[in-house]
Amino acid sequence: MASSSSSSSAGNGGFLTLELRAIASEVAGLLRERGETVAVAETVPGGLISAALLATHGASKIYKGGLTLYTLESRIAFAGWTHESTVGYTGPTPAIVAGLAAHTRATLGATYAVSESGTAGPTGGETRNRTPGYVALAVGGEAGTATREVETGLGGDREGNMVAFAVEGLKLLRDVVRGEAKLG
Repeated sequence: MASSSSSSSAGNGGFLTLELRAIASEVAGLLRERGETVAVAETVPGGLISAALLATHGASKIYKGGLTLYTLESRIAFAGWTHESTVGYTGPTPAIVAGLAAHTRATLGATYAVSESGTAGPTGGETRNRTPGYVALAVGGEAGTATREVETGLGGDREGNMVAFAVEGLKLLRDVVRGEAKLG
């Protein structure tokens, strides 16, 4: 017979790592203090950025919505891409995630949008942006976009890279909100 008590992970963050919870809490606090909002367009983390933000106190005041745009089909359906824009697609780049951020921010009417796309592994390709552990990040705002590329050093650790990509996306958002990374 199943127990009616909660699982041991309930209430202590469960699937969110301490680092992911900490950076999401910091970002949410900054946004609440400033009366600003965020939208999310993520690919590889599969919703971890959104989940981390939604797990914070007062999330309804800062979170405008999010999309998991893992496939080209989802980008066509929800991110303004066309079949023509997929011709010659070579994987994640700063320009691609900047476009995802800009579209999502405008569509959801957020102050900022954070986006990412990377290669989590365990396999990848020959180019830098297809190497497991590579991620391109962007935060879009009214004044433009800030981008960053990160290599996690985790190789083909798919789950580790997923979490690291979410953490790095939130770090870029934090840096933009603080004025440490400039939109342009």
